[in-house]
Amino acid sequence: MSKYLITGAAGFIGSHLADLLLSQGHDVVSLDNLDGFYSSEIKESNLNEVKKTAKKFNQTFDDIRGDIRDKEVVKNLFTSHKIKGVFHLAALAGVRPSIEDPVRYWDVNCTGTAVLLEEVKKQGIKQFVFASSSSVYGNCKTAPFSEDLFVGSPISPYAATKRSGELLCHHYSHLEGIHTICIRFFTVYGPRQRPDLAIHKFCKLIEEEKPLPFFGDGTTERDYTYVTDICAGLVSAMEYSQTCPYDIINLGESNTISLSKLIQLLEQNLKKKATLNKLPLQPGDVTRTWADISHAADKLGYKPQVNKEEGLKLFVEWLKAETTS
Repeated sequence: MSKYLITGAAGFIGSHLADLLLSQGHDVVSLDNLDGFYSSEIKESNLNEVKKTAKKFNQTFDDIRGDIRDKEVVKNLFTSHKIKGVFHLAALAGVRPSIEDPVRYWDVNCTGTAVLLEEVKKQGIKQFVFASSSSVYGNCKTAPFSEDLFVGSPISPYAATKRSGELLCHHYSHLEGIHTICIRFFTVYGPRQRPDLAIHKFCKLIEEEKPLPFFGDGTTERDYTYVTDICAGLVSAMEYSQTCPYDIINLGESNTISLSKLIQLLEQNLKKKATLNKLPLQPGDVTRTWADISHAADKLGYKPQVNKEEGLKLFVEWLKAETTS
């Protein structure tokens, strides 16, 4: 089978993707610097779970610590491993933090992507899957969001870096022949989710009977997508990259839920009532995300398998098991 590089494999989505690839008989190389955006202990735990998966399926998982901006680290990785394709997930995430530190976000997300693509070019690797974001759509008035909509007006530095990454990928596809698929994620959740993200954060606050931040009037909507559906789409995107020189594809559930309804479902699963700390909408936040996934269905055979009711139940079960272990 093949060997794939995952940048950001210590993270939430990256660790699940590594599990899936290993279970399919592939070898995986991880490049991650365990950035301090959230606890490195959580990332170490994610990597330990992946190592268990590698052992279970008798596959190789190489855990390399380093920064995607470090040219020598990236060069050494590629020269010491025969990589078939790259899943580039490593990035500084989050809309609100990007407003506080736009320069660092640009450096990591854009410079890091350029360093990686330049080495991929030098090594003659032809398959590259880039993790973009639904944030590039901003406050788009046309819904659901399709890939051909105008995305030239990002409303946060994070969104701007993700759109810039897509454009960098187009350059390397057009001039260097690297087959690149850019995947726009729509609010991914599930076990191992980052503790700062809404579902994880809200569950912990409800369990601890603490007020949770409730931005706006509760009508903002998100297209939450379960992590296993996202990973299945990523693997299909890598397969698609063998024949397609460049494409942009949404991965979502294509079924939105309001903030108020989300909290109601969490209350039902946790069997506790939430205390709301009502706050104004935050700068950079969008009022709605909603994926048109017809292109993903056509090109990747993508069909989400886990709806929100089931996904939230699975997440709460995982969180309770983590809390008691």
